[in-house]
Amino acid sequence: MRTISDAGRALVESCEGLRLNAYPDRGGVPTIGYGHTGPDVHLGQHINQTEAVGLLEVDLAEAERGISEAVTWPINQAQFDALVSLAFNEGVHAIANSTLVHKLNLGDVAGAADEFPRWNKSAGSVDPVLVLRRAKERDLFLTLERPS
Repeated sequence: MRTISDAGRALVESCEGLRLNAYPDRGGVPTIGYGHTGPDVHLGQHINQTEAVGLLEVDLAEAERGISEAVTWPINQAQFDALVSLAFNEGVHAIANSTLVHKLNLGDVAGAADEFPRWNKSAGSVDPVLVLRRAKERDLFLTLERPS
């Protein structure tokens, strides 16, 4: 299975940040580590860096698998990395069923790139942090290299 590159992983880590104590994210969802959410996270929880990295590995693997299954158009590593970052942040199911992936699978790479900025809301409002993250992901997606 295809995996995110070191550069893609660095993007996810820098955008998510590392928090060893659980906190409510902008939408109020309990979050810990590098943006990990789920039924195993509760406020007041504390983990160490090794545990945070382990959770990140599991979450990235889910996003990698989801993008690998959803995208049928040949994409390069940078595009894969950008899509994994987006899926990691927004959820695999949401991205797999998105207009972005639909356009990409039809070969409309430019149209797919133009969908990144639409994923800019948290709790129903435009979030400036997400605006910046989507710009970084879109720029990475548009990086020219050979498809693999």
